[in-house]
Amino acid sequence: MEQEKQLVSAQRTFFYTGQTKSIEYRIRALHQLRQGIEKYQQRILEALRADLNKSETEAYGSEIRIVLGELDFALEHLEEWATPKPVPTNSAIPDGTSLIYPEPYGVALIIAPWNYPFQLAFGPLVGAIAAGNCAIIKPSELTPAVSRLTYELIHEIFPSEYLAVMEGEVETSTALLKEKFDYIFFTGSTGVGRIVMKAAAEHLTPVTLELGGKSPVIVHQDADLKLAAQRIVRGKFLNAGQTCVAPDYLLVHAGVHDKLVELIGAEIQEKFGDDVLQNADFPHIVNARNFDRLAVLLQDGKAMIGGRSERDQLIIEPTVLGEVDWKSPVMQEEIFGPILPVFKYTDLNPMLDEIVRRPKPLALYLFTQNDNLQNQVLNQVSFGGGCINDTLSHMTSHYLPFGGVGESGMGSYHGQQSFDVFSHHKSILKRSE
Repeated sequence: MEQEKQLVSAQRTFFYTGQTKSIEYRIRALHQLRQGIEKYQQRILEALRADLNKSETEAYGSEIRIVLGELDFALEHLEEWATPKPVPTNSAIPDGTSLIYPEPYGVALIIAPWNYPFQLAFGPLVGAIAAGNCAIIKPSELTPAVSRLTYELIHEIFPSEYLAVMEGEVETSTALLKEKFDYIFFTGSTGVGRIVMKAAAEHLTPVTLELGGKSPVIVHQDADLKLAAQRIVRGKFLNAGQTCVAPDYLLVHAGVHDKLVELIGAEIQEKFGDDVLQNADFPHIVNARNFDRLAVLLQDGKAMIGGRSERDQLIIEPTVLGEVDWKSPVMQEEIFGPILPVFKYTDLNPMLDEIVRRPKPLALYLFTQNDNLQNQVLNQVSFGGGCINDTLSHMTSHYLPFGGVGESGMGSYHGQQSFDVFSHHKSILKRSE
């Protein structure tokens, strides 16, 4: 606990020197971070393979490329974002000028998860740097190779009083949360999010919580079924389903159910081969505890596709479950694995009512060409964000804020929103006399 206290104190002292508020300082730090990622790229790929068995293609595309894109976007727009913005002044004050000054909070804590351990540590860090903060990253202990690499990369480039990494088990996170930070950015489960928010409340520290939930996919009878199958398989089985915005369950019109399941099976075979258990590039479940949790859910309903697993290798093949209902165990928690329960419907309205009664999901995906149905779903269901006729792609846009609502989170980031979330926007009215 003393180490955490000393580090936070050192960062606050450094922040008070004002160096991080300089636009030139921030730009230089972002360039240094980019150069460091490029230097460490092969080691990052190797660490992601060691921790999660991600292939180089998947690891680069879903982790490194996204962070580099955030870096380049911030470098392109930072001066504009950081410039005070003039806004209209109340007509009752004719000699007044109104401005909004973005300023950094101070010392930020970034708690990263294990499922995308590089992207979800360094993505928020881009925003913290761009906004002018000092920051401490707490990487997940469940991905030790990426955790060690994160420490080495940051500490090779930056002084610890500016940017630092603290490795460790849950006790380290607990000790950090007892310290007073100026902002906390957490990505992880809803349960741990509650703990983080409770700790932040002790110091009235503002927080962003990027959580999860059961994100539905709806496939209506007029959907392009082959396209839907391709995009559902891509979205669901990326990182073996260990993705916060992965499709969690599928609602499909009864008239196209059998055809869609057939196409999903064909797409799984095309993408991952005849025997996924022998596919050296299919990501593994992060640890035995999560494997065992998922193995219980595999017994739910009836496996229409897949269903096999290998505990020694921590691998579960892509599985599509039929004969489930809303009370099934697989529907009581976020799955976070390569298991996709499927429901049939003839009338979508009761299904939408069921979604609305449950905690608000992080994402929703709708496949249909019907504009009226699109509008109905968007107006009736509250969720963090999503796609129409696609999955996952909304979170890759620098122009779309990414975040949850209700139990799926609070606050959002990506693009300018990453700068904004780590900035206090100070309102100033200036009069001539």
